[in-house]
Amino acid sequence: MSRLKMLRKYINENVISAMPEEDRIGAVNHLYGVSLAATILAKRRGLDPEIAAMAGMLHDISAYKTGSYDEHAEKGAEMAREVLQELELTTDEETEIICSAIRHHDDKYATDGPMDELLKDADVIHHTMNDTSKAIKEKEQARYDKICEELGLK
Repeated sequence: MSRLKMLRKYINENVISAMPEEDRIGAVNHLYGVSLAATILAKRRGLDPEIAAMAGMLHDISAYKTGSYDEHAEKGAEMAREVLQELELTTDEETEIICSAIRHHDDKYATDGPMDELLKDADVIHHTMNDTSKAIKEKEQARYDKICEELGLK
């Protein structure tokens, strides 16, 4: 079984299944959507698609496990580290890359490292393109515009 499949199995069994039933579909949709967007962006930008997909699967782990978005990026980075160490899925360097991306993913105004930026952009892709009838959040508009330009979208 691939590392990504092992991580997805863990997320499904230990995070999503523990959520209230009415929240599960949205969580699956968002985590898998961000993971897919991260994979596509990683291939485009020459970054590791598997590491990007894993970051996408873990990026909101704190919010989904606790039901709160308070400091969810910082708390999520630590939860992700614990999961990755428990499952022994990544090297120390890969764990640092994933956890940094998760830690920084909520600050859409800041510019951070390449994988951090990729995860922010994957999150924006899902937020803006999953339901195009919703208005784009102010904090995501500039990123959305840059992503559309990068991908040749109008």
